[in-house]
Parts: sequence; C-alpha cells; structure tokens
Amino acid sequence: MHNRVLVGIISGAILGVICILGANLRSSEPLGTVYLLSFWYNRVLIGLVVGLISKNTLKLRIFHGAVFGTMVSFGFYSATDFQDVVGFIAGIVYGVLIALAIFYFDNLKAKKAKE
Repeated sequence: MHNRVLVGIISGAILGVICILGANLRSSEPLGTVYLLSFWYNRVLIGLVVGLISKNTLKLRIFHGAVFGTMVSFGFYSATDFQDVVGFIAGIVYGVLIALAIFYFDNLKAKKAKE
C-alpha cells in the first residue's frame, strides 16, 4: 500500500472521530451507533479516495480533495434525506485537509530521501 493511501486513511479515521464528536455536540437527541459508524466510515472512505490521487501540484491536490470530498460526502448527505448540511460541508473541508496532510507527508518523505 502506498504511503499516500495510508496517510489518507489514517487522516480520515482521525477526522471521522472529530466528526462524531461534533455531530454529538450539535445534536439535541442521542445519535444511533449505526449513524455514527456510518459518519466515521464516510470520512475514512474520503481518506482512501483522496489517498489514491496521484502526485500533483498543491493546488490540484486541494481541488481533487474538495471534489472527492464532495462526491463521497454526498452519499452520506443524501442518505440523511439532505438534513445534515454541516456534515456535508465538513466532508468537503475534510477532503481538502486530507489532501494537505498527504502533501505534507509526501514532502517530508522527499526531504528525508535527499538527506
């Protein structure tokens, strides 16, 4: 497995936990375990998909992160009958954040290789 994919999955898993915490804070009623697991899994899936993006310029990676974050997050958003707008927008932002994390670790790896 490429390091980009691994970094994407781990970043998505961490952001998924943050998403679960945020969803619990903004919900007035308790959220079901299946709902929260689906929310978390959606973020891990965003990490996987963004991690599969080939190496590009930073601007292109950010664009791809936003596009794939939108596409994957839309699946969960539509499953909630288009009720969770905040979760949908967070998916777009998380796609960008994951792309940035992957870019950072790619550059870190390149610097170590030069030394």
